[in-house]
Amino acid sequence: MTPDKWNPYRLVILVLVVSSVLVSSTVAHRGRHTQGVVDDGRSLIINGKRELLFSGSIHYTRSTPDMWPDIIQKAKHGGLNVIQTYVFWNVHEPVKGQFNFEGKYDLVKFIKLVAENGMYVTLRVGPFIQAEWNHGGLPYWLREVPNIIFRSDNAPFKYHMKRYVKKIINMMKEEKLFAPQGGPIILAQIENEYNHIQLAYREMGTRYVQWSANMAVGMKTGVPWVMCKQKDAPDPVINTCNGRHCGDTFTGPNNPYKPSIWTENWTAQYRVFGDPPSQRAAEDIAYSVARFFSKNGTLANYYMYHGGTNFGRTSAVFTTTRYYDEAPLDEYGLQREPKWSHLRDLHRALNLCKKALLWGTPGGQKLGKHTEVRMYEKPGTNICAAFLSNNNSKVAHTVKFRGSAYYLPPRSISILPDCKNVVYNTQTIVSQHNARNYVRSKVASTLKWKMSPEQIPSVHQVPVNNRIPHELYSLLKDTTDYAWYTTSIDLSQRDLPMRPDILPVLRISSLGHALHAFVNGEYVGSGHGSHEEKSFVFQHAIVLKPGTNHIAILGMTVGLPDSGAYMEHRFAGPRAVTILGLNTGTIDLTPNGWGNQVGLTGEKNHVFTEDGSKKVQWSKVKRQGPALTWYKTRFDAPEGRDPVAIRMNGMGKGMIWVNGQNIGRYWMSYLSPLGKPSQEEYHIPRSFLKPTQNLLVVLEEEKASPKGIEILKVNRDTICSYITEFSPPHVKSWAREESHIRAVVDILQPAAHLKCPNHKKIASVDFASYGDPAGVCGNFVLGTCNSPSTKGIVEQHCLGKPTCVVPVKKELFDKNGDACPNVNKTLAIQVKCAPSHH
Repeated sequence: MTPDKWNPYRLVILVLVVSSVLVSSTVAHRGRHTQGVVDDGRSLIINGKRELLFSGSIHYTRSTPDMWPDIIQKAKHGGLNVIQTYVFWNVHEPVKGQFNFEGKYDLVKFIKLVAENGMYVTLRVGPFIQAEWNHGGLPYWLREVPNIIFRSDNAPFKYHMKRYVKKIINMMKEEKLFAPQGGPIILAQIENEYNHIQLAYREMGTRYVQWSANMAVGMKTGVPWVMCKQKDAPDPVINTCNGRHCGDTFTGPNNPYKPSIWTENWTAQYRVFGDPPSQRAAEDIAYSVARFFSKNGTLANYYMYHGGTNFGRTSAVFTTTRYYDEAPLDEYGLQREPKWSHLRDLHRALNLCKKALLWGTPGGQKLGKHTEVRMYEKPGTNICAAFLSNNNSKVAHTVKFRGSAYYLPPRSISILPDCKNVVYNTQTIVSQHNARNYVRSKVASTLKWKMSPEQIPSVHQVPVNNRIPHELYSLLKDTTDYAWYTTSIDLSQRDLPMRPDILPVLRISSLGHALHAFVNGEYVGSGHGSHEEKSFVFQHAIVLKPGTNHIAILGMTVGLPDSGAYMEHRFAGPRAVTILGLNTGTIDLTPNGWGNQVGLTGEKNHVFTEDGSKKVQWSKVKRQGPALTWYKTRFDAPEGRDPVAIRMNGMGKGMIWVNGQNIGRYWMSYLSPLGKPSQEEYHIPRSFLKPTQNLLVVLEEEKASPKGIEILKVNRDTICSYITEFSPPHVKSWAREESHIRAVVDILQPAAHLKCPNHKKIASVDFASYGDPAGVCGNFVLGTCNSPSTKGIVEQHCLGKPTCVVPVKKELFDKNGDACPNVNKTLAIQVKCAPSHH
């Protein structure tokens, strides 16, 4: 197909050109120093200037205020110029009319920190946010508003939604945080992925979308509003894309005068308990972003750029405490390589194309069955950028473009910011790699544990107050994960089985999420559902006695639901209880009369605090403790400045507190299909710690021993490089000068670039091979070809330095001749970083 016939932009070029002229005229008319945000079919125009926007989701609630500056700075150094965050209604208004914006919920402080770093903000007000956050961000008390129907044309819901949105918007205005006021907020979002459930509400859904958009625009923020995954977003609200490949799946804005915005590019997959590890290659993310910008994209946001931690009880149903750990910045805020740096290099390459992308005329051409070029060129100038794409996921191709040949690895895009020189290929990583290490703390290595079992109640302590078991959500009201259900049954000897090999069976049908069963004060067993199927049936043989038998069920939630239609009508807890195998037949205990108690005694006594821990008796741990036991110990803050974690070896399920602060739920006994827990280590922020005598309290629900628990330091001090002799030079070898792309180094050649984190220096070279090494960072092995001088050469270039560059050239490594001339050479390096005093 000829270039003239194949042009995906034929229908929109005229609109883009005309709208660009109109907006340019408007900006010029308003003056050079106009503050504000407008948009057209090409881009956002911020304070009179078109921008390419590279954005990352960082949620202030999922880290601590002392972590914010470092995380934001790393995002900026990674090439981002926008931070996106949700606003979390249920932490800001946990009780109706009572607001909290303190500590890690200080939204204003977080936004101002972003501004101090010269970055913009996208504020996703919601108020429904999903986000794998408890109840999708909606406060529990909203469920109890009479006649309410969430997220629909429902007067009670709209009243509270508008009141809350107005509260947040007014707060931002008062602090002068919107762009027209000189602040960093350039976009705001109302609602969240409503198209998923809109049909369930029929006309009430359609009217709700219109009302939400009009309500938001009526707030007069002076910045555009967006609705993600909302094809029918009413003007002037911009519909945006969420997904992994919006460059291919997004049908585009619903009007040609709106810009293409990608609000969520999922950097991995959030995990729930029972999941195996989640991965997404840096190469795949880079390909997706390059493709989106090659198709007129103006803003791409990584969800998440830093996932962080679901502290306390903030995670949604069955979601792990660790959130999006596979993001470019891991849970601890450490750079995950090569993901962080490969994307940083992508942003640098795209910025070299900035003038062409924002001011050039788009065009395209098929180069082959699986190959194509997309271009942006400004006629009569040197401004030209090209994206050469190989969409075949298995076979590399060499393409001809403007008289030159270009090699394209499988499923890759090469970026040519001058339509001549390749400065970046999405599939070819030239930046460094690293591996995460967990190191046992020396000063916190000896933990002396004490224990205090929770009392198992009967109807004497928790008397009957309802005919049937109470529904769990409405009983707990999101104040705790736990509620006791108690009942009793009188049996005679005749009721019990006569044969010793036959025992009665307790069967509990539950709507979720988990339970522990006790008979006459003895632990019987546990059951739980899953993220996909919350309900389950627990069945276990039990020992009963003549006379009164006491049955206690500890019902549990593992977060509230965060998605779907009619969330206000979800339910949990035991719905039917029966005993099978009695001589008198099956007995239905469901209408037997039940007592209930919200929360555990230890919770009410705050045994996880200094004062509360004195309210109960503690004894030394000598062996495995009974189910439902509190454990405590003390430890000193681990040496150094590295992040801190706790590994819950030998434990089952429960919660962890450090100096009274809940660091989240753990669940070691729920194994993934790979036979391992979904999460073994749990983050303890340094800000939670004192220098010495930190109080660590663990609530363990199952029979377990805490003696295997470890306090760890976390680092990414193992850094690596894996570069071939055919790798392109690093993108920082190029710069744009007076509309020309020029090399800024003397020799354009592949090289290994290594940089230690946190001002550390390279202390040792653990592996170095020039030849055909194999493996990954942390696990390299020699191949059949290796230059024996490699390690010495790398040590000369790198030892004792915070950063180093090792050129990949034969004359450096093969001074005595090439022992394997028929092998394409690769340089693999692994070094260890350490504080300079080491």
